[in-house]
Amino acid sequence: MSQAGETSSLPWWKGATIYQIYPRSFRDSNGDGIGDLPGITERLPHIAELGIDAIWVSPFFKSPMKDFGYDVSDYAAVDPIFGGLDDFDAMVARSHELGLKVLIDQVYSHTSDEHEWFAESRSSRDNPKADWYVWADAKPEGSPPSNWQSVFGGPAWTWDARRGQYYLHNFLSSQPQLNLHNREVQDAVLGVMRFWLERGVDGFRIDALNFAMHDPQLRDNPPAPANGKARTRPFDFQIKKYNQSHPDIPEFIERIRSLTDEFDGIFTVAEVGGDDAVREMRLFTDGETHLNSAYSFNFLYADALTPELVCGSLAEWPDEERLGWPSWAFENHDAPRALSRWCEPHEREAFARLKALLLVSLRGNAIFYYGEELGLTQVDIPFDQLHDPEAIANWPLTLSRDGARTPMPWNDSACAGFGSTTPWLPFGEENRSRPVEAQRKDKDSLLNFTREAIALRKANPALHHGRVASCDHEGDLLVFSREAGGQRLECRFNLGSKLVSLDNCQGRVLMAINGASQSELPAHAAIITEISA
Repeated sequence: MSQAGETSSLPWWKGATIYQIYPRSFRDSNGDGIGDLPGITERLPHIAELGIDAIWVSPFFKSPMKDFGYDVSDYAAVDPIFGGLDDFDAMVARSHELGLKVLIDQVYSHTSDEHEWFAESRSSRDNPKADWYVWADAKPEGSPPSNWQSVFGGPAWTWDARRGQYYLHNFLSSQPQLNLHNREVQDAVLGVMRFWLERGVDGFRIDALNFAMHDPQLRDNPPAPANGKARTRPFDFQIKKYNQSHPDIPEFIERIRSLTDEFDGIFTVAEVGGDDAVREMRLFTDGETHLNSAYSFNFLYADALTPELVCGSLAEWPDEERLGWPSWAFENHDAPRALSRWCEPHEREAFARLKALLLVSLRGNAIFYYGEELGLTQVDIPFDQLHDPEAIANWPLTLSRDGARTPMPWNDSACAGFGSTTPWLPFGEENRSRPVEAQRKDKDSLLNFTREAIALRKANPALHHGRVASCDHEGDLLVFSREAGGQRLECRFNLGSKLVSLDNCQGRVLMAINGASQSELPAHAAIITEISA
């Protein structure tokens, strides 16, 4: 089989490059300060030109926006600030015209407290949805049913006087936990998934999936030993043994897979965080009856990009039967921009190229976060302009997620082409200076380099979907090889700021960046060579 034929015979998502869009910040079509679905549709050609395979659109569902869409009040409706269902349909149609698949978020572990399901559930202890959420009696002295703590700070239980019980919420108190042990609740959320599949979506990113089920016995979590890191939340003091990661979650996932298999070419990827993420990701993607892929926070919260981190992460996903296909992201809506974490300001131009080339060289799907192709950095948001509930609650110890959610700069106009001069978050002057329009015209820009890197991945099966034959490191030098269909590539990256000499770097050079040659790698340089074809 030819190299092109080998790639084309795979599912579309295997080796895909995915572009995450945070709708509030991508493009504002009506000037209200908030990005929307028509704005996304307008700017889809930019994404297609990058060579991207699929877009992942963060929540746009009806919501009171206390956690900016991850608190859903109607799973089957578009929030008016983003448009309507017609706008969603138009976005899907235009995406497909451009050859882009469409993935959307699904939030099944919890809803908003404004969801009609919760309104009914809290109305009494004997209504038809009484057991759709996690309710429990107080302990004899009135304290919460267990010691579980919420991610955003404070107990994971809130008292509700109407029922005379506590309800569980692993996040905000306005995000009550669905009881997915209840088969009716599973049926309801699978009905939501079917609704969007029938509207033409090509897959789902499933939020906080390991929070989907709890221990019905409500046993207390054990204390977590100190790990040397600062503890800024009560959540950090516990091993999350009983409030998440229940062993029945994979059975629910089997029902998800059974549904998606009714449709053609559907891709599912789970977000899995926590201390036991690797084991859970493997369970969630086991064989052909579970999800296609999963990703954790290996890189998203890493303080530094090191060769040890890369080799360790790749080793978690060997090319073995039944083991799922990984997805990788260096940035997203919950994590600080990588260029602000991983390098000094004067190194950013070179490091951004290194980072982009590394992402497309890893075995697995590559997820780019909007603006990553421009080199956007973390914006320091003053307290009086914060929206992020976690940052507000833990100020100033929690870095605001808002700093990675700032508006996309499209041109050098007063509104940066975003569509409003007073957007919901400030642009950040440094990011204003890196707009799409200027970078598109500059052949040496990061935008154009990102396009070249994605094209390189697509043109080489070993890079696109091949196995990792080896991964080694010495000091700041990272060396790994990829193989597929008789092609072998060797990838060398200098993740440090000092020159590294190379030995035995052979083969045809496919790409060399930041002054790289087959004899040496200057600071943040990289070279990919083809050994056999």
